[in-house]
Amino acid sequence: MATKKMGNKKAGNSSEKRGWITELRYGRTLSIEFFKANAWLLLLLLVIVLALIGLRYKTKTKMAEIKTLTVELQRAESEKLNEKAQYMSLIRETEMKKMVAEKGLNLEFQEQPPYEIYLEK
Repeated sequence: MATKKMGNKKAGNSSEKRGWITELRYGRTLSIEFFKANAWLLLLLLVIVLALIGLRYKTKTKMAEIKTLTVELQRAESEKLNEKAQYMSLIRETEMKKMVAEKGLNLEFQEQPPYEIYLEK
């Protein structure tokens, strides 16, 4: 009889495991009492998940804004270099005009490029 009782205990453990898995599978373990007992924990987990989703969204929007501002900065730097080059050419031109006037060379700055004349034969 002693062996019979021990055999029943082993069989009972495996059937308990199967019973727990079966109950979980059919949703019997998560009852209303479980949700009532753990409502604050579930609410806290929900708030944490929503905060993480919001943080991720905020990070993505800020990264997109950083990319657009970087492109805008590169364009502004390029425009600045162009403006600086034009300014430097104007300064050189006025300096050359001053030197020509000081030396009395009677040279003038030509506004238009020289014309090319083609003769037909």
